[in-house]
Amino acid sequence: MSVYILVVDDEPDVEALFRQQFRRDIKSGRFTMEFAMSAQAALARAASVAAPSLILILSDVNMPGMSGLEMLPKVRAERPDVPVIMITAYGDAETRRKAIERGAVGLLTKPIDFALLRHEIDTRLGQAA
Repeated sequence: MSVYILVVDDEPDVEALFRQQFRRDIKSGRFTMEFAMSAQAALARAASVAAPSLILILSDVNMPGMSGLEMLPKVRAERPDVPVIMITAYGDAETRRKAIERGAVGLLTKPIDFALLRHEIDTRLGQAA
């Protein structure tokens, strides 16, 4: 089974950063990372990937148009089986509270601790196996 992680961020350099950090995993086929530049694109992609192959959504909070926090209840309604971790430059208590209330399983702050994120991905891969 091929498993997907969907990364949602409007910054173009995020894809290169994630591909670099997880290049061995991607090259070995351990998982596939897909990228969406907007919340709308992410919602469409999440709806089109068959269960259970989508195992995690990582989404930026601040994006033009629909924010990650606005997307969160929509993607949770569409895909309640897929955990969502929000990513923000502003890890304040209010943002964390809103993210958890709207269905996020966690909140990472930028710069991203990739060791922590790798642990989270390993956990999700173990659950999907």
